[in-house]
Amino acid sequence: MDIEKTWEKALKYTEIIRPRVKPLDTFKTTHLPYVFLAESSVNEGDCVVRKGEVLVEKPSIILPPDSPRLEGFDFKDVSGQQQDMIINFFLVRGIGFPSLKYNNKTYSLDIFEGRLSKAIEKSTHELQKEENVTSGLVIGPEDCWQFSVLIFVGMQILRSTDNDIKNLMNRGR
Repeated sequence: MDIEKTWEKALKYTEIIRPRVKPLDTFKTTHLPYVFLAESSVNEGDCVVRKGEVLVEKPSIILPPDSPRLEGFDFKDVSGQQQDMIINFFLVRGIGFPSLKYNNKTYSLDIFEGRLSKAIEKSTHELQKEENVTSGLVIGPEDCWQFSVLIFVGMQILRSTDNDIKNLMNRGR
């Protein structure tokens, strides 16, 4: 599968079931935990459960001079493409991320024995039971999880923009 098809597939099938309730931090790095669920391509009827977090650097109105960095996303697994090609792919399409520094850390990769709907129900219940307002729940295709997680990060950044602008203006006063 080529990068364009992988991106289109992620856009079409990624769904944020439960967004992060707490806004991203304006003046420091935000730890953005997530649970990513996907139907298993190996064991039909089972689901892949990927738990991790993306470290999102503080937002920048003036972008940092260094190149964008996407660490821990294993983009080399997407049709042998290099990270630079992925970044260029985003830039050509006008997709930018405010801080340009994102570090993904996958903490666990498990199999849930059951359908995706049951995995969503179980994960949602666990997050609610823990009163977890910092983690998001995302579903998408197993073979393009990287793009699905980046879509989740992008949506969280978008949701936090108003709060960030207010905080930046208040700090400037």
